[in-house]
Amino acid sequence: MSSSPPSAAPGRHLGLIGQDIWVFDDLLPNVGQMVQALDAAPFTRTEVATPETAQFRHWVNEMDLRTLASLPVFKATQAALKAVMPDRSYRAYRCYTNFAAYGDVLPIHTDCRPDADEYTALWFLAGSWQPAWGGETVFYDTRHDAHHAVSPRPGRLVLFHGAIPHAGRPPERLCLAPRYTFAIKLERCP
Repeated sequence: MSSSPPSAAPGRHLGLIGQDIWVFDDLLPNVGQMVQALDAAPFTRTEVATPETAQFRHWVNEMDLRTLASLPVFKATQAALKAVMPDRSYRAYRCYTNFAAYGDVLPIHTDCRPDADEYTALWFLAGSWQPAWGGETVFYDTRHDAHHAVSPRPGRLVLFHGAIPHAGRPPERLCLAPRYTFAIKLERCP
């Protein structure tokens, strides 16, 4: 397996509320290894989407940023960023994995203020995923009308402006696999 960062052709582009969403596939060669590590990782039920929905906590595993820098998933994220925004630089300020299962509540939220220049790199991590299992990430306009749903294909990256309202949907009842999403929060370098 090569240690050089993958090249990324511009992914499928979706726009919403004047901001960008890109969807990339096939950038991450070691999805299975990441899933195995997550299956053994400790998660805590401490993450909340918004202060108003704090009673609906969900499972999270935080990652130290020093660890992130050495992982192929971060090199692939940087390649995707460069493909769609070659004249900008972003740095990670937080990274973590969410775990969702049937019955979890994952409310609509944003990841930053509308005036912030921040992006979220959201990786779907699974050994396999069936369309009937659900688990899509849904993107909304400012009135919370759904406009785009992105299926959680294994190894798929969704790169989007953090001010776009969105929600991860939990898996359907017939899904017994965990829905892992690895999020990297990015802010523009000065």
